[in-house]
Amino acid sequence: MESTHLPWTELLTEERGDQIVGEAIKTLEKIGVAIENREAVERLAGAGASVSNDGKRVFIPESLVERSIDTAPERFTLFDRDGEPVASVGDDQVIFDPGSAAISIYDVNERRSRKPSTRDVVEFVVVADRLAAYDAQSTGVVPNDVPYELADRFRLFLGLVYSRKPIITGTFTKDAFPVMLAMLTEVRGGAQALKEKPLAVFDCCPSPPLMWSDLTCQALMDCAANGVPAETVSMPLAGATAPVTLAGALVQHTAESLSGLVIHQTVNPGAPIVYGGAPAIFDMRKGTTPLAAVETMMIEMAYAQIGKSFALPVHGYMALSDSKLPDFQAGFETAMGATLAVLSRVNVVSGPGMLDFSSCQSLEKLVLDAEVCTVAKRLIEGIRFRDETAGFDVLREITGRAGASFMTAEHTRRYFREEMYYPSGAVDRATYGDWERAGKRSAAQRAHARVAELLGEPKTSVATQDLIDRLESIITADARKHGLESLPEWRVFLQRSGSR
Repeated sequence: MESTHLPWTELLTEERGDQIVGEAIKTLEKIGVAIENREAVERLAGAGASVSNDGKRVFIPESLVERSIDTAPERFTLFDRDGEPVASVGDDQVIFDPGSAAISIYDVNERRSRKPSTRDVVEFVVVADRLAAYDAQSTGVVPNDVPYELADRFRLFLGLVYSRKPIITGTFTKDAFPVMLAMLTEVRGGAQALKEKPLAVFDCCPSPPLMWSDLTCQALMDCAANGVPAETVSMPLAGATAPVTLAGALVQHTAESLSGLVIHQTVNPGAPIVYGGAPAIFDMRKGTTPLAAVETMMIEMAYAQIGKSFALPVHGYMALSDSKLPDFQAGFETAMGATLAVLSRVNVVSGPGMLDFSSCQSLEKLVLDAEVCTVAKRLIEGIRFRDETAGFDVLREITGRAGASFMTAEHTRRYFREEMYYPSGAVDRATYGDWERAGKRSAAQRAHARVAELLGEPKTSVATQDLIDRLESIITADARKHGLESLPEWRVFLQRSGSR
């Protein structure tokens, strides 16, 4: 008899949402989108769009937008490395994955950010894999000890070796996708099998305002052609590269996202795509881009509402912080973002672990954020009504029998694990005396200890030796094309797992 009214939040009235969409479509028709990729321009022209005399700007009619919305699927399923279903992307489902792509990592021992090495990437993958709060992995840390041109595919290689979870990823160069696709196909056992059981989602980011680069267009088209899920990540910067009003930034976000949808669906109607973004306001005092500002989150909540009005899966860059270390600011910004994300039913929430305007990852914050994400998910489960009466029968039982206690009641034993979430040791719920006796550790210190526990666990998600050898052959051959005869040491956890 379980039933509940689930919490939900919307910022736009239907009328205002329609206005945003209407102005975005007018923008696509009258202002157009700059597109650097010649093949994309030709495909759009063939589908009914008009092109400027110089061939650089495309004007997309409303009919083409509507057709693309109609052909895009409402949902799809992500599968893990072993081919098991992990999460449905769409409807009211919410999944969390760590934020990416950080160019630094926070070292809690040194209390500073530094450039990440391959070992840091491996540890990030292992920790994220072992935290149940994260339904998907991400290529969240960019190693500094390989050439930049190789970093995108090398991160994916490490994720596939050390984690079973599906991966949110992306390309840095046009020649990366074929190599990354080859690894994903190798894992799945064939191109058709990969289409049927998607293992990765590729972020594709337009350049504000209203432009798609040669690289991101190619990524969109490559994903569509191969049936690999794509994720449009529009990044309007309110007051800098977008209108300063939140409503104006929403118009730009909608136009950019719809233009990406059209490019994608023109290549392969029905291919899976996620309507996403990573907007921000521009802090006029500091010259920064606060991704955790409440106004930024309001843009994301509103575009999620718009994306859902198109019956599309929605992504948001939330549950992160602009703080420089895992402190109070990091906690309240992340918790607020995660809560607003789940209340808005953002389907894919990327951001946990991130600091410093999404430029830094922290393993300790990743651990703490796992608690935040789990609590946020618990919130949207709502209050369950499990029996015929909510509390009357158990109240009558306990008060009507001498010596009876709620703590020992069968009703309590039956439901307490389902009703209550019990966090890991990263969260302190002890008495003051017990906390003192345990060493008076801060949240960051407890999280650091939890990271060590996770990295030391004997259980492993490392791939089979046969698969590792096949993946290594692909990445090694590509590394040589980029002048790298040998990869940095990446086998750090293989001996522990028994794979070698």
